[in-house]
Amino acid sequence: MSTRETTAADGGDDLLQQHEPLAGGFPAGLQGRVLFGIALLFSTFQIATAAHIIDLPSQVVRAVHVGFLLTLVFPLMAVARRDGAYWQWLSWGGSALAVAGAAYQWVEYGALLVRAGDPTPVDIAVGVLLLALLFLATWRAMGAALPIISGFFLLYCLFGQYLPAPLNHRGYDFAQVIDHMAFGTEGVYGIPTYVSSSYIFLFILFGAFLEKAGMIKLFTDVAMGLFGSRVGGPAKVSVVSSGLMGMISGSGVANVVTTGQFTIPLMKRFGYSAAFAGGVEATASMGGQIMPPVMGAVAFIMAETLDVPYATVVKAAVVPAILYFLSAFWMVHLEAGRAGLAGLPREELPSPLRALRERWYLLLPLMVLVVLLFSGYTPLFAGTVGLALTVMLILGGSVALGLPSTVLRVIFWVGLGLVAASFQQFGMPALSAAIVALVIVCAFMKGGRETLVLCRDSLAEGAKTALPVGIACAIVGIVVGTMTLTGAANTFGQFIVSVGEKSMFLSLALTMITCLILGMGIPTIPNYIITSSIAGPALLTLGVPLLVTHMFVFYFGILADLTPPVALACFAAAPIAKERGLAISIQAIKVAAAGFVIPFMAVYSPALMLQPGGPLAADWGLPLAAAYVIFKVIIAIGLWGAAVVGYLRAAMSWPERVLAAVAAVSLIAALPLTDEIGFVLSGLAVWVHWRGSKGRAAALAA
Repeated sequence: MSTRETTAADGGDDLLQQHEPLAGGFPAGLQGRVLFGIALLFSTFQIATAAHIIDLPSQVVRAVHVGFLLTLVFPLMAVARRDGAYWQWLSWGGSALAVAGAAYQWVEYGALLVRAGDPTPVDIAVGVLLLALLFLATWRAMGAALPIISGFFLLYCLFGQYLPAPLNHRGYDFAQVIDHMAFGTEGVYGIPTYVSSSYIFLFILFGAFLEKAGMIKLFTDVAMGLFGSRVGGPAKVSVVSSGLMGMISGSGVANVVTTGQFTIPLMKRFGYSAAFAGGVEATASMGGQIMPPVMGAVAFIMAETLDVPYATVVKAAVVPAILYFLSAFWMVHLEAGRAGLAGLPREELPSPLRALRERWYLLLPLMVLVVLLFSGYTPLFAGTVGLALTVMLILGGSVALGLPSTVLRVIFWVGLGLVAASFQQFGMPALSAAIVALVIVCAFMKGGRETLVLCRDSLAEGAKTALPVGIACAIVGIVVGTMTLTGAANTFGQFIVSVGEKSMFLSLALTMITCLILGMGIPTIPNYIITSSIAGPALLTLGVPLLVTHMFVFYFGILADLTPPVALACFAAAPIAKERGLAISIQAIKVAAAGFVIPFMAVYSPALMLQPGGPLAADWGLPLAAAYVIFKVIIAIGLWGAAVVGYLRAAMSWPERVLAAVAAVSLIAALPLTDEIGFVLSGLAVWVHWRGSKGRAAALAA
């Protein structure tokens, strides 16, 4: 899950240039080599703790994780901003302080437990230093919005007792606030940091290794071969390849700047406007965060927060994710039909079968990952095994190429497969021993040495890719810590409940608007955590299942990256498309229109997320209710897309478009008799358009 979650503080190309170094190469020279070594050490530490090669208390792992994040961020951002020598030295000073803070929590771990709630002056000083470094690092790496929001929450802890009721709290002294935020598991080292230091980091490495090994090319070649020759083929390739990448990436911005480098110019070449091409790529790329099996970092935080198996979150996400991509696919098909855009010449396209024959082994870790997640294993175990298998396959592929005959290659792959299968009986030691043996063999092979370099670079690249999401998880812990210390969520939650008693739709709309507004300034992770902490309990009180509530917030946190005025995913596509980010954002909203509807439908009909609840599931049973709702949503998506684009079988007249839109809205409304009205209007809309298009075609022929 290569999750480059960034935020839009200033917007535009400056923001993208600000974040680019975190995903690009390390700087040259001694400073770059030192940073590369730190990143390599960071990844090694995370793998060693995940595989229990190093067994440390969870609190220590979280502290060291945050220490590594801060150590890397300051010098990397100094280089990225082209700061002078003086400021670069200061950045290294910040890194040294971060190392000292993490070391203090490691060394004093036992003593800190004993004096929990009664910090010493040194503890308070270290806590203040940690918070100051965290705010500064977030500001440098992610802009002003997230530190300002977190700062307001911290100030609320310190001075909220002076606010008028009902906003006030009983008051907490300075030492208590610092102890709560900087030590223990309720503040900076809370659930978000725990998830970042365990699940998220491993899946980021998993994605980094697969990308380096050629997964992007595999997905692109398969998508090109299957859909490139169809009507609107280039845009369909963008939707499919970004959806496939989402299974291992989980980041909209990361997908835009990887697959978008290929798909956006291809779409423009075959007649799509620059704004529409960028909008398609941004929409499809953002869907990666809701696309099982890996999804985005939020899915792991959600599972941990709700204390449910990760497979439960995947189960709730799978149908909406498929509908999201189906909607995007349908929109580009209609746009291509309206504009008369043909596909690519078949002879220019790669063979999907050949692509699978050449790189089939890259799919094995993904398959194992899915099996493990749905077999009840924890994401930590599944991610560790998946990463180990990926490394084994990359190294094993290099060794196999060096064998002199096909028979030996087959024997080698069978033997490696048996070792991989033994992890259920012997655990990680069997995989670790196999990896060490393969590393030794590769070190003495010509092609193997290049493979070792690729693996080394993947470790460093994965650590650097983890910086934005890790920093966001750490600082948003201050928001969560404020909620647990003061109960601040109750005030806004009570307001949502009071609105919901009059209208559930208004409560949902208020929650959606909160997500979209927060999404203008902060990444998906803190957006989800803040909004779900406030709105989740309130909507649960109104009868919305908790998992559906969290998925509702998750969806709109993602869609915030498509909505003006910030629309980070669209601004990421702007330099590639050579178009204004705002123009791309408008097209992205049109393509993603169904994405704004699906969460509302899931609240009224939880069967859409395969969850019990709602009158349909009670009367018909969950399987039949789910099938009915999915059928209804597909029809609504089809008609809504036709109304927005103005094309179905042929160009639609305005009365036909209005009728199609009214039919789609009726199917979505979930009010008494609206389904029946919607189905009647749907049939009428199709019939009217069919007759009208035939009549117009006959008139043109005459």
